[in-house]
Amino acid sequence: MKKILQDYSLDELKSQLTELGVKMPRMRAEQLYRWANEYVPFFEMTNIPKDVIELLQLNYDEQPIQIYKKFESKDGTLKYVFKLFDGNMIEGVLMKYKYGNTICVSTQVGCRMGCLFCATGLDGMVRNLSAGEILGQVLAVNHDLGGTVSQRQITNIVLMGCGEPLDNFDNVVKFIELVSSSHGSINISQRNISLSTCGIAPKIKALADLNLGITLTISLHATTDEFRKQIMKIANAYSLADLFEAINYYFKKTGRRVMFEYILLDKNTTVHDARRIKSLCKGLSYHFNLIPINMTPNAKVDPLLKPAGKTKTAEFWQHLKDNNISATTRRTLGEDISGACGQLRRKVIKEGEQ
Repeated sequence: MKKILQDYSLDELKSQLTELGVKMPRMRAEQLYRWANEYVPFFEMTNIPKDVIELLQLNYDEQPIQIYKKFESKDGTLKYVFKLFDGNMIEGVLMKYKYGNTICVSTQVGCRMGCLFCATGLDGMVRNLSAGEILGQVLAVNHDLGGTVSQRQITNIVLMGCGEPLDNFDNVVKFIELVSSSHGSINISQRNISLSTCGIAPKIKALADLNLGITLTISLHATTDEFRKQIMKIANAYSLADLFEAINYYFKKTGRRVMFEYILLDKNTTVHDARRIKSLCKGLSYHFNLIPINMTPNAKVDPLLKPAGKTKTAEFWQHLKDNNISATTRRTLGEDISGACGQLRRKVIKEGEQ
């Protein structure tokens, strides 16, 4: 199996070249590193010696992520299906806002978390993505949009695609370091990176200890352990008390505001839920993103996932306001192209098997 250039930092790349018997001055290594982040084929690396290119072709995959299919929504959202070197497929979304372009990337092929409302976990876990495969999604889309390292088209990153980022902790942390590196990389500020987790409490604490500049987003979706266990398997391992102990540790360690995701369901939008949110989040700086549920195959048939209607949603909004809870409703993008994570990948794989 060939290695992936995008898995390595600049210093690590120099070590790789040394192992291949290539002696390159730092300037030349920086040029190669920059080319790797431009995401172009080896033959386009015009200022790299031919003998080095030949060694690279023998030992490294040119581009570990290939854009397999691309779909454009009527609202301008782009949905990508990526093909990996081993034939597996993942997906990503490019969302266009006034302030710039946000890419939602995957961190695993499949997912072991099994959240009831998510299409990604329906087929189980396949494998983790390497740091370079996560980075490759950003680089491939940046290149597809006509961007370069010096004039990138990607301004923000959300780790919220296929997979649970904290279940692939080491590779995700390395990806964050690589994508925010100033050494010829795409150099996106960590403040423009958000990581969404279903709530692996020990890993939230481990993330806090790294003191990264990213935004932590928690998929909460319930205010009682009983209901959370019914829709999120992770709640069987970590109670709300465990989760909020870790969240408070993160907040005290980093001082950064915590974001919460909350699907609007019939069963989690009562006045009691609003009051419990206020109690759970006491002492935190936080904000809630309220999300209309995407109608995955499970959501269409499971009564636990019955959406909150317009009346109940409006009442819940008032309950949140009465409890001084900061919240906004997330604008739904890409509905006409299966925008929710996991939906399009399953569709494309199914079509390919027919």
